[in-house]
Amino acid sequence: MKPTQSYTIFFSQRTGSTLLAEALKSTGVAGVPREFMHFNDPETTGLQAMEQRLEEGTTPNGVFGIKDSICFPQFDNWMTCFRKIYNLADDVPRPAVWEATFPNCKYIYMTRRNKVRLAVSWWRAIVSDEWHRGHGQKPSEADISAEYNFDAINHLEAESVLREAAMQEFFDEGGITPMTIVYEDFIQNYERTVLDILTYLGIETTGVVVAPPQFDPIADDIAEQWVQRYREERQKDWTNRAW
Repeated sequence: MKPTQSYTIFFSQRTGSTLLAEALKSTGVAGVPREFMHFNDPETTGLQAMEQRLEEGTTPNGVFGIKDSICFPQFDNWMTCFRKIYNLADDVPRPAVWEATFPNCKYIYMTRRNKVRLAVSWWRAIVSDEWHRGHGQKPSEADISAEYNFDAINHLEAESVLREAAMQEFFDEGGITPMTIVYEDFIQNYERTVLDILTYLGIETTGVVVAPPQFDPIADDIAEQWVQRYREERQKDWTNRAW
């Protein structure tokens, strides 16, 4: 089925985007939001492959969902791909290219207020290779206690800020005001957040069932130790502490 409306979840890492995507998918009326741009090659994607991706991400009511964490040069490469597929000139603004690809698109922007905890969670996932923990699954037994790395966490904190800056630049370019979902609020108001998104998308919520969270929290004592250690080291010799 070809979509008649769509939405995009733009997110930085470790903001609950996969949890949200699975929740939206569970409703059966909000598409099947995936990161297909991350796992496919824009240079080998043509119209037929693009139509297949759109069909795979669309629910029977014609709603398509996609999620993406903007990074370059991948994002630019996809812009080039979309321009080629849909015969759009190089001077067509990126949001117009996006909306030619994903019809009647609305935007969801996922963020996390505490960027230190975001960066620590990101680094913990990298060193443990435990990006998600299914509900009821046992924690990974990998010992990562010695894997603290100030430079890595500092880099990831900066990268998350820069990715969000790139998202805002995209929104500014198209005069877009997205629906903002904040991680810290989302995990406290899981079902209500999902239903609010459906309302934002113009989807009737009567009778819609939101599945329970598919994932359990991963943060543990080691993550908290790293947060506090980074917090102290990052502000070393500061006259006025920020936190």
